[in-house]
Amino acid sequence: MTDIKSMTQGEITDALKAMGESAFRGKQIFSWLHKGVRSFDEMSNLPKSLREKLSAEYFITSPEIARKQVSALDGTMKYLWRLSDGNCIETVLMSYHHGNTVCISSQVGCRMGCKFCASTVAGKVRDLRPSEMIDQVLFTQLDSGLEISNIVLMGIGEPLDNRDTVLRFLELVNHPDGLNIGMRHISLSTCGIVPGIDALAKEDLQLTLSVSLHAPDSETRSRIMPVNKAYDVEDLFAACHRYFKTTGRRISFEYAMIDGVNDNDWQADLLARKIHGMPGHVNLIPLNDVVESELKPSKRVAAFQKRLESHGITATVRRSLGGDIDASCGQLRRKEMEKQGGEEI
Repeated sequence: MTDIKSMTQGEITDALKAMGESAFRGKQIFSWLHKGVRSFDEMSNLPKSLREKLSAEYFITSPEIARKQVSALDGTMKYLWRLSDGNCIETVLMSYHHGNTVCISSQVGCRMGCKFCASTVAGKVRDLRPSEMIDQVLFTQLDSGLEISNIVLMGIGEPLDNRDTVLRFLELVNHPDGLNIGMRHISLSTCGIVPGIDALAKEDLQLTLSVSLHAPDSETRSRIMPVNKAYDVEDLFAACHRYFKTTGRRISFEYAMIDGVNDNDWQADLLARKIHGMPGHVNLIPLNDVVESELKPSKRVAAFQKRLESHGITATVRRSLGGDIDASCGQLRRKEMEKQGGEEI
């Protein structure tokens, strides 16, 4: 059977025409799917005969809430979704003055191996489908009752390691007959997949590219981010400059502050030199403690920020949300895996 929610409206329309059905049904079905129906029987304006045809050939994804945590500190909501095959992924809903932002996953697990991230502890299990990415936005909105206005692809997984799915997701979530979330309200984060950055530049999307940098020098970055051995930080900065030249879009550099590792003044100076020539923004992230990691939060966040600003670099410190609900990406999934005996169901 075919995953209909991963199809575009045009593909659904073409499939209906091949069935001998009217083309206008494609828009109806697409709209129903992006309202959160769990079965074709809920599509009340479709003839019963068509609903039966669709049920015989297609399935509709709909995750279950395996666990939900709500922060008593700031209202941040963290969802652990159980997918149809039993695997689990995480989604986080955060409220800001500019609206509600959902942070979604792109893979079950991650193979990038970043030392400070809980998502990668058990490695990558599989890629998500476009429908499973849509579902995180859709069902988080439905369960919370809060309208989502912004999306960040910064959850479990590396988006550019699942690029085709992510591009399809972006097309679907942007569609006016669907969730209709504009590209300018979407951020995509990558740990530095250089070919993926170059390919994304050619798409010329109006989204925000966020680069999980975390060190400006190759020695340090290779120590905490194995991806640097495949795509060195010098190659990464070159790709960022190409991206800006092609798109004219400012890049956000994510920088987790790690005590005694990447928080030295000389690293702030080097980072400023590397960014020079493009309007980059540095987002300093107070490190969350991860049980399996020996890396600890930096005590020099303010000093590092001041050093960057002295070079004319815009640097902000990310506000920590959900500190009482397993804030680090991957922690809730890890706990569920431990409960199930160390493996996904």
